[in-house]
Amino acid sequence: MNTRYRLAALAFVAFLVLPARADQAVERPNVLFISIDDQNDWIGTMGHPHAQTPHLDRLAERGTLFLNAHVQSVLCNPSRTSVMLGLRPTTTGIYGLAPWFRDVPCWEDRVTLPQHFRNQGYRTFTAGKVYHGGAGGPQRRQQEFDVWGPPGGIGVRPEEKLIPPTPMGNHPLMDWGVFPHNDEDKQDYIVASWAIEQLENMPEDQPFFLAAGFFLPHVPCYATQPWFDLYPDDQRLLPPIREDDRDNTPHFSWYLHWHLPEPRLRWVRENDQWLNLVRSYLACTSFIDAQIGRLMDALDETGHADNTIVVVWSDHGYHLGEKLITGKNTLWERSTRVPLVFAGPGISAGGRCERPVELLDIYPTLIALCQATPRDDLEGRSLVPLLEDADAPRAWPAITSHNQGNHAVRTERWRYIRYADGSEELYDMQQDPHEWDNLAGDPRWESVIREHRQWLPEIDRPPVPGSAHRVLTYDPETDTAVWEGRTVRRGDPIPE
Repeated sequence: MNTRYRLAALAFVAFLVLPARADQAVERPNVLFISIDDQNDWIGTMGHPHAQTPHLDRLAERGTLFLNAHVQSVLCNPSRTSVMLGLRPTTTGIYGLAPWFRDVPCWEDRVTLPQHFRNQGYRTFTAGKVYHGGAGGPQRRQQEFDVWGPPGGIGVRPEEKLIPPTPMGNHPLMDWGVFPHNDEDKQDYIVASWAIEQLENMPEDQPFFLAAGFFLPHVPCYATQPWFDLYPDDQRLLPPIREDDRDNTPHFSWYLHWHLPEPRLRWVRENDQWLNLVRSYLACTSFIDAQIGRLMDALDETGHADNTIVVVWSDHGYHLGEKLITGKNTLWERSTRVPLVFAGPGISAGGRCERPVELLDIYPTLIALCQATPRDDLEGRSLVPLLEDADAPRAWPAITSHNQGNHAVRTERWRYIRYADGSEELYDMQQDPHEWDNLAGDPRWESVIREHRQWLPEIDRPPVPGSAHRVLTYDPETDTAVWEGRTVRRGDPIPE
């Protein structure tokens, strides 16, 4: 071969291996990005004995289900900020419901997940609750996504609250139950319908990134009678609890978990609302599962299924009595473990992965699956090896943080928790899945604790200015915690 032809051949090979530019008309996978609010692991295919979620179960069969997936924060705003920025709350300093990250100077220009895909030539769409609290005015919204659909929220609600008055006040979110209304009037149904309309009218010359965020089963969780009828009025629906469950947890854990805006378990039980709450939550879980089913059907019907990466995730879990609370904001399993499913081209069907993974991994995983330009400033790690082989090794645990200094480290067998004052918890999740027996004080497990301590975040920033709601700070010099303006000292009685 003469020099001229050799050079031409080399140029052709180089062209084949070069990464595609955003302006090249190369077919790349679309992305359907589905988030659910307050959805814990009460999913049929994740092992819950009563949850009826046939569409999520079917999606998991089409792809890979992560059975040990955990959030980076147990509150909406910091969790969603972490997913969209690819950074831990301990890096961003965002721990509460405010501020939005664009209002923090060091993050106002940070390229988010949808922005990165738009920079790669994707057309981006959003509807429902994807960011917490929206994204500000029209100009700022346009910076985040190209096309905005209907907002998130509960939509239709009864004229008066369904549950009796609570000692926590007449909070509008604290309600649940069944009342006559139309499913089509619920905001989540409207969000799904809008997303389906976009799928039916997508242009063929550009890949899309479509984000749909569902509000339920977040309180107030209302459902129509058919969804309630899926779940019997039976005490067997209730999760198992132990009345002395919290006796072996550190006193500092009460600083984080004692005062929630959600109803306390004692009030729920005394007012005969526990089973009603559980049935409402499960009914709303099945309703959202149906909306995901509508989206999956639309993918098939519009011909997009074979070239679309689907990812379904929840921003955090929710206690329905476990650890003697109803609500979120804890570093225990029911608050951190969430459904995470990937399906689509390049993903093994029927995969069930038990390795610990994080929502932080979504950003780099989608980049890898869609052959987008890699980023070296993300704190998550690609899940592609596990999407190809669910039993592939993974060296890292999942780490959840709740305010500065409070962290949970989840490996395949263990949950380790360390609080800001140095107190600890350790649970053997294989032998004690309900986290009833804190092993941290047992010297037999000191080597396990040492091993898990090494994974605590090296960066652990204090809350950014403007932080609000449930943000706790700890002063080691005075051994006091300040939470919502209230100073609490070690040994103070636990408030009723």
